Amino acid sequence: MAKSRTDMPNGVKFNVRKGWIHLFPLPAFAVYTLFIVYPIAAAFGYSLFDWQGLQRGTFVGIGNFVRLFTQEPFNRLFWNALSHNVYYFALEMIVQNGIAFVLAYIVYSKIKGAEWFKAAFFLPRLLSVIVVGFLWKLILHPNNGALNVALEAIGLDSWAKPWLGEPATALTAIILVNCWFLIGFAVLIFLAGLQSISQEIIEAAKLDGAQKFRLLRYMIVPMMKPSFIIMTVFTFVHSFEAFELVYAMEGSQGEPYFSTDTLAVYFYRTAFGSAGDSAAIGLGSALAVVLFIIIASLSALFMYSTRKQETEF
Repeated sequence: MAKSRTDMPNGVKFNVRKGWIHLFPLPAFAVYTLFIVYPIAAAFGYSLFDWQGLQRGTFVGIGNFVRLFTQEPFNRLFWNALSHNVYYFALEMIVQNGIAFVLAYIVYSKIKGAEWFKAAFFLPRLLSVIVVGFLWKLILHPNNGALNVALEAIGLDSWAKPWLGEPATALTAIILVNCWFLIGFAVLIFLAGLQSISQEIIEAAKLDGAQKFRLLRYMIVPMMKPSFIIMTVFTFVHSFEAFELVYAMEGSQGEPYFSTDTLAVYFYRTAFGSAGDSAAIGLGSALAVVLFIIIASLSALFMYSTRKQETEF
C-alpha cells in the first residue's frame, strides 16, 4: 500500500514543498511576458512587413530599416532625434546626478532637518509626469508665466524669453524640468550608497589626517561606485525612453521645428500618426527595434565594462 503524505519521510515532504516554491514566480513571469517580452517580439515581427493601415501587407525583410536610414525625411529625423537623446543623457548626468550627489552628501553630513530635506527632495517624484509637464508649461509661459514674471520683477527683463518657443532653449528647458522631477530618486540612491560605507573606514582615514575634500575624493567617491553605476544606467535608459514629459510640454511633433524630438516621440508619431501624418506601423516598428537595440546593447556593454573594472580593482 502506498504511503500517505503524512507517512512520507521528512526528506520527501521537504522536496514536495521545495517543488511548489518554484511555481510562485509564474504569475509575475506571465505578466512580464505579456507586457514586456511579447511587445518586443511583436515589434520585431511587424518591422519585417509592409502595412496598409492595420492590414499587414507583403514581407519586405529589412526594407523598413533601409527606409529608416536612407530615405528622406526619415533618416534626417532619426539622426536629429538621436542627437537629442544623447544631449538629454549628457545634461541629465551633469545636472541631475551632479546636484543629487551634492544634496545627498549634505544630508549624509547630518545637518539639522535632514529627514525633512529627504522628503522635500523626493516630493516631486510623487506627482504624475503629465501633471508636472503641464505645471511647468504654465510656469514657462512667455507672457504670464511665473518664471518670466519673476525675472522682470527683479530687473532681469532681458532674460525673459519664450523658453518653450525657441529651438535653442526648448529641449534644455524640458531636460531641466525632468532633472527637477527625478532628482529626489537620485538623492535617495546616492544617500543609500553613502550610508553603506563603513564608519570605521571613515574614522580611520580622518585619524590619518584626511581632510574633507581629500576624504571625499579618495575615499568616499571610489566606494560609491555601485551607486554611480546604478544611476548612470538608469539615467541612460530613461533619457533614451524620454516621451511623457516631452509630449506633455511640446506635443508629438517635437516643436518647435523638431528641436525637442526624441526617438520615442518620433516612434509615436511614425507608428500611430499625428497632426495629419499617416500611420506607418512597419517603419515605426523598425524604429522601435533600433531603439531597443541601442538601449539594450549599450546598457549591457556599460554594465560589463564597469564590472570588469571592479574585478580588476
